[in-house]
Amino acid sequence: MSSAPVTGTIPGYTAGTWKADPAHSGIAFAVRHLMVSKVRGRFTGSDVTIVTSEDPLGSSVVATIDVASIGTGNERRDHHLRSADYFDVEKYPTMSYRSTSIRRTGDGWVIDGELTFRGVTRKVPLAVEAYGFGPVTSGGRRAGFSASAQIDRRDYGIHIPMDGVGGVVGETVSISLDVEAVLQR
Repeated sequence: MSSAPVTGTIPGYTAGTWKADPAHSGIAFAVRHLMVSKVRGRFTGSDVTIVTSEDPLGSSVVATIDVASIGTGNERRDHHLRSADYFDVEKYPTMSYRSTSIRRTGDGWVIDGELTFRGVTRKVPLAVEAYGFGPVTSGGRRAGFSASAQIDRRDYGIHIPMDGVGGVVGETVSISLDVEAVLQR
């Protein structure tokens, strides 16, 4: 086991409170469709706060996602996804994620946390890569991260009837996040 400080593996690591820059961040998903292709989409409305502590293992993340902000490039599909068949945005307008711990795994990081979606809370670990922390020419500091996870849509009450030819929508949903965060003063 190395005695090197954990912060040495993250270029420019800085403790503080960070807010995701919506112009440079994204929350996306992909799910199998008709078992022959994938549908990809993203949520354009979110509020993400990251608190980095002196020891990265003591850091935390909270995020709220505006479920109605979904976009797949097909308005008819997006409307259907907002309906009670899928996201039920009238009843559940947001989903949220709250970290419970952070741990080191080999050469990476995992944020253990809870995703609340459609009134159901489940543990969802996020595999995270910290790109680095640094100053920007316009002043201030920014940090970059990516994260990924997989969830089972059935865990959140999304059950899609079969049409007799196989699954219409896959059970596993891949989630990916790219976050560029700004240090708050």
